[in-house]
Amino acid sequence: MRVLMVSDVYFPRINGVSTAIQTYRRTLLSQGVEIRLIAPDYGAFCGEAWIQRVAARPVPRDPEDHLVRWGAMHEAVEAAVDEGVDLIHIQTPFVAHYAATRAARRSGVPVIATYHTLFEEYLKHYAPMIPVAWLRALARGFSRRQCNELDAVIVPSRAIHERLGSYGVTTPMHILPTGISLPVLDSGARALFRSRHGIEASRPVALFVGRVAHEKNIDFLIDVVERARQSIPGILLVIAGEGPALPSLRKAVTERGLQGCILFIGYLERSRELPACYAAADVFVFASRTETQGLVLLEAMAVGTPVVALAEMGTKDVLGPGRGALTPSDDPAVFSQALVRLLGDKALLSRLSVEGRAYASEWSDEALAVRMAGLYRAIAAGRVKSRTADFGLSAL
Repeated sequence: MRVLMVSDVYFPRINGVSTAIQTYRRTLLSQGVEIRLIAPDYGAFCGEAWIQRVAARPVPRDPEDHLVRWGAMHEAVEAAVDEGVDLIHIQTPFVAHYAATRAARRSGVPVIATYHTLFEEYLKHYAPMIPVAWLRALARGFSRRQCNELDAVIVPSRAIHERLGSYGVTTPMHILPTGISLPVLDSGARALFRSRHGIEASRPVALFVGRVAHEKNIDFLIDVVERARQSIPGILLVIAGEGPALPSLRKAVTERGLQGCILFIGYLERSRELPACYAAADVFVFASRTETQGLVLLEAMAVGTPVVALAEMGTKDVLGPGRGALTPSDDPAVFSQALVRLLGDKALLSRLSVEGRAYASEWSDEALAVRMAGLYRAIAAGRVKSRTADFGLSAL
């Protein structure tokens, strides 16, 4: 089976969409699904035969992103469809969406999309001068129109399924998480990572991994650690990632005199550095209220690092069973108390570590690839009718 993926973003731009595409391609090959990707050209050498790069230009004030050229993307997608594909899978709702849906209508090839980003919750951080009610109405209408142009929509969690239903999306929706690659770590990875970044072997470390963006609610975690150090003076919050909120967060840390307990370490290479970073932490902390899935929670659990996180939106599916994690309320004081309690209780840390490893293994990308391949084939054959089908979570 041949599937054409179309996206406005891919590596070297690091984010959840890029990671999901990479995971799909690697795991679906074993299921007899051949993936071809059309994505932006970032000006760096990325010579992978399965990827076609399209001319793009940097986005003003956000140089890590590139905007593909409208005509070039449309031409590339049309040409790829003419060469023969069984299904088109859209990964982003920008130029890629319009090029893919146009080609699908012309050719009669089924077209689906994964709804990765809850724009209703994100736009307020990037257009604060526009009333929130207007932004929400704009985002809901935009998502409804795009989703209803498709043959099916893949959503990563029940919360996103429910939200899109409330928008008026009538296209069949299928709950199917991306899944995670289970890491293989060297026995000395924790100690080596700590040594490389100047972190004492015995220092209590809380970790955040993700795009350093306003919607990730990282300032909440800084408040939490400031409170927690009253009980654990040596606590350190490590923030791994980059993004538009980084300058303001660095400034806030300096103004509050927290340089000694907050460490920014930037992006990390995914195959070895990132798993070692998770292993080097004692606890993984996460406070996003708008996450569509929250795979970083499972990545942390997979190496045995317990989680303290808000159970909001898509993270509810991961955190709901209460395995490998504590889920305090959305209050810095309460969250801080949970963090302090966990760091001070070796028996609880050990229990959650064991639980988390076992739980994360149930979300492996290999297992979920089987379900994705089945969904692809069902859609291509026109056998999918229900708008509430669940191809992933019922088996977890």
